[in-house]
Amino acid sequence: MDFAELNVMPAERFVEALGGIYEHSPWVAEAVLSQRPFAALDDLASAMAAAVAVAGADAQLRLIRAHPELGARLRIAELTDASRAEQHGAGLDQCSPEEFATLQHLNAAYGERFGFPFILAVKGHSRDSIIASMRARLNNDADAERVEALKQIDRIARFRLEAQLREQFQ
Repeated sequence: MDFAELNVMPAERFVEALGGIYEHSPWVAEAVLSQRPFAALDDLASAMAAAVAVAGADAQLRLIRAHPELGARLRIAELTDASRAEQHGAGLDQCSPEEFATLQHLNAAYGERFGFPFILAVKGHSRDSIIASMRARLNNDADAERVEALKQIDRIARFRLEAQLREQFQ
């Protein structure tokens, strides 16, 4: 797929192609359909992020809650291919029993405090830096953490767009 094709493909195929960029949220791809043609990856990524920004609190919360917990071995079968690859890249599928227990504890504390899973664009992170981020962000207030979760989701989406379209734009 290249940009020329992306810009003219039928709406259903466009949503199918980009519907997984935002975790289990094809509505984001649907929201940017009318903004085609996109000249570059930056334009598409910005349009998708803007669609999330104006979607409203309920849609944003559903988007946040659509993401899996980091390092949740028990739910590995439920992960999308993209989430599985991202978590693997950060070594979360190779946690020691102690690291896994720490992640489980922090995931539970975070979920209880904020009502949604901890979200971090894990590319470039290690297990230690992920755990440190979880600990630090538990100190945020709910509004700041919702904003940070959405910022991280946009970063994840950008990485996914880059990965999906890499060959066409280099």
